[in-house]
Amino acid sequence: MAELVRVAALTGYFPTMQGLGADPRPMLRECGLSPELLANPEQLISARATMRLLERSAEVTGCTTLGLRMSEERALANLGVASLLIAHQPTLRLALQALTEFRNRINSTLALQIETFGEEIVLREHFALSSPEPHRQSSDLALGVLARFCAAVLGDGWTPLSVCFAHERPSPSEMAVYRRLFRCTIEFDSEFNGLVIAEADLDRSAARADSALASHARELISSVMSPAMRTASQEVEQMIMLLLPSGRATIQYCAESMGSTVRTLQRMLDADGTSFSDLLNRARMQLSSQYLANPRTRITDVAGMLGYGSIGAYTRWHSQMFGISPRQWRASAARRQPQSSAF
Repeated sequence: MAELVRVAALTGYFPTMQGLGADPRPMLRECGLSPELLANPEQLISARATMRLLERSAEVTGCTTLGLRMSEERALANLGVASLLIAHQPTLRLALQALTEFRNRINSTLALQIETFGEEIVLREHFALSSPEPHRQSSDLALGVLARFCAAVLGDGWTPLSVCFAHERPSPSEMAVYRRLFRCTIEFDSEFNGLVIAEADLDRSAARADSALASHARELISSVMSPAMRTASQEVEQMIMLLLPSGRATIQYCAESMGSTVRTLQRMLDADGTSFSDLLNRARMQLSSQYLANPRTRITDVAGMLGYGSIGAYTRWHSQMFGISPRQWRASAARRQPQSSAF
């Protein structure tokens, strides 16, 4: 499956690089991109090339907050054709649902996960890639954009309860970016990357809600968006990413959620050149590598988040897919990366 993002995913890249006194053109050429290619925000480009561009640019400039600085340049309008519909939803919950609905048109590699813990909600985003790719800058960018998205819906006075980063605390000189962007408690060396918000925020009235405009926007979107832009395999892949922690990532549940039968869904996936088991394995491989890369996440917890009822079942699957056990994979990854690495 193609792993693509809109050029708009790089909004803020040029001014951020220029603000750091760096020429972005060599970085673009190194990653197989060009300024001409980036002229149209709706143009689709390689998600991996985009991630590599941000990682390489952060390395060259020595700026570990490159992704966060880019997110400060973002607005709802950068979501493209779906932005009007999303902006005028009556609550944050419905705005997030609309964001998820049009995820394949905005960024096909990014899936939003909403988890409830008592009176708190954790908003997490996962990159759905066929194989692991270093993505600290892209992850920070996505988290910064998500915070700005919520503030745009609920009003500029809104802030999350806290924001969590799996990477280590940056140097004191970089902390101003975090405080300016999030305006809340910031936790580093966390078990996950995500926003923690109040459960009540999901159903608060949105600051810009307008049902008439939202209805008009949906009509416009329906007239310009081809059904081919959202394939069955993309829809199923997103569902799998969201359902794995609950143990409900089955073809039966996905088919029911899509208003289809298992046989019909299988035919649709066949037409896309894939199968449910292929998508399930790919999602687990991507998330397994992502979770294991964080040494603070217990392997038992990784097994649960991937839908396995026991660490033994997870270990057998991991050994079959990767040729080594999860513990061996983690030890090998730790040896391959320098101690200062944030991935």
